[in-house]
Amino acid sequence: MAEEATKARLYEAFAVSGKALANGTRLELLDLLAQGERTVDALASAAGLNLTTASAHLQTLKQAGFVTTRRDGVRVHYRLAGADVAQLFALLRKVAQAHQPAVPAARDAFLGPGGDTEISRAQLRARAKAGEVVVLDVRPVHEYRAGHIPGAVSIPVHELADRVAELPEETEIVVYCRGEYCVLAYDAVRLLIDRGRRAIRLHDGMLEWRLAELPVAIGDRA
Repeated sequence: MAEEATKARLYEAFAVSGKALANGTRLELLDLLAQGERTVDALASAAGLNLTTASAHLQTLKQAGFVTTRRDGVRVHYRLAGADVAQLFALLRKVAQAHQPAVPAARDAFLGPGGDTEISRAQLRARAKAGEVVVLDVRPVHEYRAGHIPGAVSIPVHELADRVAELPEETEIVVYCRGEYCVLAYDAVRLLIDRGRRAIRLHDGMLEWRLAELPVAIGDRA
């Protein structure tokens, strides 16, 4: 009986992690934190939550060990507890995509058309090295500063319509954002094509780029 009880406690401890992940809002917060450290206010704003709700979800993630905090005066900054948390989040999405029947339809409804206009990380690196493409990061500027593909130009998607002229007309543009399921890159490619530019999307994004341990540049926008 003692062995059964200790086994039960072990699996209940595992279950705490599973329960923390069993909420769409908390998964979105992990997705945002995979781009870099943020304050509670910034996370609430990015996820469309009020501060009380955002704080409650973040506390659940902290209790499960998925995030850690640091205090800067009155501000509390959150970050992922480690690269393994980002790996778990990415794997969860992959497994759901492969085995959960509702995911592909939900993905297509959210991201919209344009899923076939994409290239791999290896193709991007080769073409960027050859000077054949412009790499465009359409995430918010603070995410770009926290880490981006070396040589990428930063134009947040909400500024792109007014700044298309900053991009060369004759060079193909490869767009990326947070990850494989980030709609910002899809929106940017559609906008650029509508403006007569040649544009394609990186198959995934910064989350997968980091997990592949590829070079990452940090600092101000290009």
